[in-house]
Amino acid sequence: MPVVVTAVFHPAEGQREQLVEALRLTMPAVHDEVGCLRYAIHDASDGTITMIEKWTSAEHLKAHARGTAVAALQAVVDPLVARPTVVTTMTPLEAGTPEQGLL
Repeated sequence: MPVVVTAVFHPAEGQREQLVEALRLTMPAVHDEVGCLRYAIHDASDGTITMIEKWTSAEHLKAHARGTAVAALQAVVDPLVARPTVVTTMTPLEAGTPEQGLL
């Protein structure tokens, strides 16, 4: 069963562009991980940056969380955020059409 994750980053004062660039630079390593279906950043209207992720399984997400790509991402992101990243893990619920009703 696929797993969807949101990770909300709160940029430190004056660090938004640096945070976005740090995420862009570290994303290719995550895209290469087994099980990664989606790993994309979005600019939210509240000033945060939100990563939307989709993994083929909880096992692949766990491997990602323990992997070197996440360690590298955390190393460059931690100095650029005002507070800890808020991560939410979700299981998709089918509704409507498969193309429109599932992420």
